[in-house]
Amino acid sequence: MNRIDTRFAALKAHSRKALVPFITAGDPSLAATVPVMHALAAAGADVIELGVPFSDPMADGPTIQRSSERAIARGAGLSYALRCVAEFRQRDADTPVVLMGYLNPIEIRGSARFAAEAVAAGVDGVLLVDLPPEEAAELRADFAAAGLQLILLASPTTTDARLALLCDDAQGYLYYVSFAGVTGADRLDAVAANERLREIRLRSRVPVVAGFGIKDAASASAMAREAEGVVVGSALVAALAETQAQPAVAASAETDAAAAVAAATAFLTPLRQALDAPT
Repeated sequence: MNRIDTRFAALKAHSRKALVPFITAGDPSLAATVPVMHALAAAGADVIELGVPFSDPMADGPTIQRSSERAIARGAGLSYALRCVAEFRQRDADTPVVLMGYLNPIEIRGSARFAAEAVAAGVDGVLLVDLPPEEAAELRADFAAAGLQLILLASPTTTDARLALLCDDAQGYLYYVSFAGVTGADRLDAVAANERLREIRLRSRVPVVAGFGIKDAASASAMAREAEGVVVGSALVAALAETQAQPAVAASAETDAAAAVAAATAFLTPLRQALDAPT
């Protein structure tokens, strides 16, 4: 079984909800990415979504856009993200890692080559926000041949016809975007989102996790009423960005990474506690 399937099966067996943090590879620094990944796993992350820096992140709001810009300026890209996963796997063989990003870097590399390299590095799944499911057959076949899962997205505006396609083709988990818009917006309607999540869960053959608008323990708990997991991205990325050393301050790579690790742990711990609290 893929690590994603194994992890969600274990969560279901213990009646627990998945906590899925997102970070941008290369931000707040190149040295911090892998230590932060380990810190997230230690703080209770069930799956780690690692954002691949991209020059035109059209589905992302300002917070993740800026993190991607900073990472690219440091030299981070798809190859760097794969190296981070490979390094992470030296100490953690179990926590699933999903690369999240855009189609262009994979098309440049070639989907078959990318899939082979991703699996060799230890990647379990890939979520491409600009890949229409109707156009994913060839890429999905290349991924399947390598043992890589293609994570799909659904949203409040997804039609019944497309939702049927998504539920039939979904692998790993189905990512439900809780409102129409970009990442980081502050307009989560948990009641409406949970109603839609309930409908989708009845149709989906894989777990359904909810993202967008989840920024703290309260919003994570609210969305976990119907979702089988929650994704937190922009709020975590913002917390990590605050640890960046100011230009006038000379910080070592170790000091920089330590500050990011502390911030990641402090941010994620209350969300884990909230999801595990009795209901």
